[in-house]
Amino acid sequence: MATQHPKKEGKVAKTLEEQTSRIPSDVYLWAAVGTMALSLTCFLTRNRHASIFFGQWAPSLLIIGLYNKLVKVEGHDEEDKQVSKKVSTARTMA
Repeated sequence: MATQHPKKEGKVAKTLEEQTSRIPSDVYLWAAVGTMALSLTCFLTRNRHASIFFGQWAPSLLIIGLYNKLVKVEGHDEEDKQVSKKVSTARTMA
């Protein structure tokens, strides 16, 4: 039976997550709502191709926002979770 080693994020993924975690989650939500409004505007002005193009951005932005929120709540990897547990324990004891 193989031993399980904790999974660690790569340097690029961790750097990206650290930078994007600084962006408030509302930004992704409002960007998605904005693209929906832009898509509706294009649709009403009979610009169907632009409407479809911008309309397809909303789900992607919402998924990126969800991923961003999960990284903020759960941490990057197993090592990061252990560090955050130690910090929260230290805060409760202080």
